Amino acid sequence: MSVFMDLNLSYSSDKSRLHSLIESAAHLGFSTVAINYVFEPTAKKKQIPAPTPINELIDQLPIVQGRSRPIRVLNRLTVVMSDSSHFRPSSPEYRCFDLLAIQPTTEKLFHAACMMYDVDIICISVTEKLPFFFKRAPVNGAVDRGLVFEVSYSASIRDATMRRYTIANAVSLMDSCKGKVRPPQQDPLELRGPYDITNLGLLFGLSDGDAKEAVSSTCRSVILHAETRKSASGIIYTMKSCQQEAPPAAHSDAPAAKRAKPY
Repeated sequence: MSVFMDLNLSYSSDKSRLHSLIESAAHLGFSTVAINYVFEPTAKKKQIPAPTPINELIDQLPIVQGRSRPIRVLNRLTVVMSDSSHFRPSSPEYRCFDLLAIQPTTEKLFHAACMMYDVDIICISVTEKLPFFFKRAPVNGAVDRGLVFEVSYSASIRDATMRRYTIANAVSLMDSCKGKVRPPQQDPLELRGPYDITNLGLLFGLSDGDAKEAVSSTCRSVILHAETRKSASGIIYTMKSCQQEAPPAAHSDAPAAKRAKPY
């Protein structure tokens, strides 16, 4: 049985709305979701928002439909980039989030995101005609680095014009990205089940297998990539320890020959 995930549930200050969204995701069979904090830097807005602990948003996590375990909730940050200075690789605020995504708005930033930036997801705005074309070299470079592309399908539900742009831009991206794409949603009423999203992926040009992977194994690879990004190539992971060594006793009952020698 596949484990389905949705890594883009828009954050809302309304706790009841957010609780309803997570409950709907659990009822539809998603075992893991990510609350997405969207940050668009401006001259007056430079501070990256801090994620709210899940226990402050929801008292008790709902049980996933068809499983006997509660839903897993992650935190995600999406940085909307219109300038290269908007993404700060060494920013300590990024470490507070489980997943890191960027949404480039120009061709130069899109190329840099694919080839250089250490992120997990590259978001594509498909609700309007893009000012650039997807080139195979940077797209393949992003795929080789383990990155995935994200196409939002929620806009296509609201408006026929947005639906046309969404399908056209998604098909253009699919021709280059080898199926490494995942379609998210943004509103509780627009939340669709895993198999509905799989059928939608067919309209985007994905095969049946790739469409199913977009909401299962591809999402899992994103989470693993995020964990690897925080470690030394997935080999070493450092964390602060809360335990302190007890001070050595002044006197010991053990014989002098068996006592630990000071260095």
